[in-house]
Amino acid sequence: MSNENRIDIPATNEQTEVIGVCFKEGGKTYYFAPNGCVARHTDFAIVETARGVEFGRVCVPNKLVKATEIVSPLKPVIRIATPEDIAKHKEIKKKEEEALKICQGKVLSHQLEMKLIEAEYTFDMSKLTFYFTADGRIDFRELVKDLASTFKTRIELRQIGIRDEAKFMGGLGVCGRQFCCSSFLPDFVQVSIKMAKEQSLSLNSSKISGACGRLMCCLRYEHEAYVEEIRLTPPVDSTVKTPDGVGTVVEIHPIKGTIKVSINDNVRVYHRDDVTVISRPKKGEKSGNNDNDDN
Repeated sequence: MSNENRIDIPATNEQTEVIGVCFKEGGKTYYFAPNGCVARHTDFAIVETARGVEFGRVCVPNKLVKATEIVSPLKPVIRIATPEDIAKHKEIKKKEEEALKICQGKVLSHQLEMKLIEAEYTFDMSKLTFYFTADGRIDFRELVKDLASTFKTRIELRQIGIRDEAKFMGGLGVCGRQFCCSSFLPDFVQVSIKMAKEQSLSLNSSKISGACGRLMCCLRYEHEAYVEEIRLTPPVDSTVKTPDGVGTVVEIHPIKGTIKVSINDNVRVYHRDDVTVISRPKKGEKSGNNDNDDN
């Protein structure tokens, strides 16, 4: 876009003008200095990064953000991508597919226990990165030398985890939708068994684990709501006063706001607002499962 159409956004000491760029679908947004460019949501941009010159999609047009939200100094936007840049990017994607096949052959010839996931060139093709997974540390020094002599550029091999692999590969979850991590989640969230317990979900690992084998990221989406509703709901084994007498809570449904109370061996359902808590179970009386985080 021509700079003649530029509308200046006044910056202050507390705010800085930026353009947000994403490099992968559902990837993290990185801020860059506009450098005189005006971007739209439909644009692509050529930017300078620590890895080299990169091609990315504009996901945040020119805006002011708080200085605390950026890491100074901001790298610049070199230009809004031209049709020629977009065509070059498509050619680079083809070259990445070819590079991945070549590297797979060399991994076999070097007899290395590693699984290649993706190849990625910088836009200026000054660097080629291969992402892989492996059970342990891999001595790939000879492989790097072999690849450098083949591709005549800087080579980096980066080992990633199984959650990153799922993000790279993509796919459909048990809900029938595309993986959250590969469609819109910019970062992996911390998830724990405790979140599944608080939502009264089955603790069968096959039912609460994603394709990556780790706990599903979506367990966190409603967690805060459940925590608040649980806080308002008398826990199991509480003694409560109901319109029908005093009883013991045997089951709770926090989202509905209802509880089941046993009174003289008869179980009845009440809304939590219709009962008065006489006593709650002491901490440590109830046994629980391991609530360690699954990262």
